[in-house]
Amino acid sequence: MAAVDNSANPQRRLVLLGGGHAHVHVLQDLARQPIPDFAVTMITPFARQMYSGMVPGLVAGHYTADQASIALPPLAQAAGVTMLQDAAVGLDAGACDLQLQSGGRVSYDLLSIDTGAVMRRDEPPGADEHALFVRPIEHFVQGLDTLLTRESQGGEPLDIVVVGGGAAGVELAMALQHRMRQAAPRPGQNGSRVALLTGGEAPLAGYPAEVMQRAADTLKDQHIAVFLDTCIEVRVGHLMLGSGARLACDTAVLATGAQSPTWLQGSGLALDGRGFVQTGATLQSRSHANVFAVGDVSSRVDVQHPRSGVYAVRAGPPLVANLRLWVAGQSLKAHTPQQRTLNLISCGQRSAIVSWGNWSAQGRWAWWWKDHIDRAFIKRYSRAMPLSTQPA
Repeated sequence: MAAVDNSANPQRRLVLLGGGHAHVHVLQDLARQPIPDFAVTMITPFARQMYSGMVPGLVAGHYTADQASIALPPLAQAAGVTMLQDAAVGLDAGACDLQLQSGGRVSYDLLSIDTGAVMRRDEPPGADEHALFVRPIEHFVQGLDTLLTRESQGGEPLDIVVVGGGAAGVELAMALQHRMRQAAPRPGQNGSRVALLTGGEAPLAGYPAEVMQRAADTLKDQHIAVFLDTCIEVRVGHLMLGSGARLACDTAVLATGAQSPTWLQGSGLALDGRGFVQTGATLQSRSHANVFAVGDVSSRVDVQHPRSGVYAVRAGPPLVANLRLWVAGQSLKAHTPQQRTLNLISCGQRSAIVSWGNWSAQGRWAWWWKDHIDRAFIKRYSRAMPLSTQPA
């Protein structure tokens, strides 16, 4: 793709880099009220935004991919936003210049980054050749289809190991166990086996003790073996563990921690120790006032919170508000993330664990609650009409 020629367009340029949860809200807000005298471009490698909160339900077979995603082109069209299906491979924040994977370049006056974090494909060794990564979610969904096709062909059961003891790993392990049991050739026949490799700590480490115990009991009830060990290498047919043991594995699903995109290095933006974009209370870069960043690609210097989709979703309204204030030359407003968040951890079968501060509960009712919240989110952003014309 050739460089984008902006010379014929005297308007200033806002670039939305990434189609993340917050940028979905920005698109809908722009459909309601465009920014005067600004040409807006969204750059994203995928034509849909997979909603991370519904991925475990997708894996379990409760949703289709379309039900768990938001189509971006209709939103962009309604907002008058030019959409480029591409990805950034370089950024010069001083020159306000983006280099794209296609070979093109895009300049900007105002930049908002919501690309999400990434996973390094060279860790652990052998993962790139033999493992299935949960990020990017779009690629994970495609790999899941291949895995399910392999399972449906029958033959010997597969040994599937989910690597990662956080919420994503726990949810995916239970979702896969449910899906594989449903795919067993005959009722009562053992299907593929699912295990969880936590990295050394107990599942859901960092959550309240009662939530951790609920997760441990549920994993046991679902016959998911839990190994408190690390993976140091992925090989054909097994994983090498930090303890020196081997763990049988036909397919490894990596749900480990997220890393920052490598293209941020050398961008000139202020980054934290792990390479994420440093931002303050206004969601602006600490080094470049015309750059904003939200979601897992960013790191607040004033407050600490987990890298969770709920924070990216909540950042949408304050982000678009501050983008408008920046354009108008007005003072920006601080965004204070919520101190406590509602966590709904799906358990494969239509059941979930609820966590709010130190309180927790569990049951089918919790899954239906989560299902209602998730479907409402998708429904809200799956209409191309402006907010003002949507039914309440």
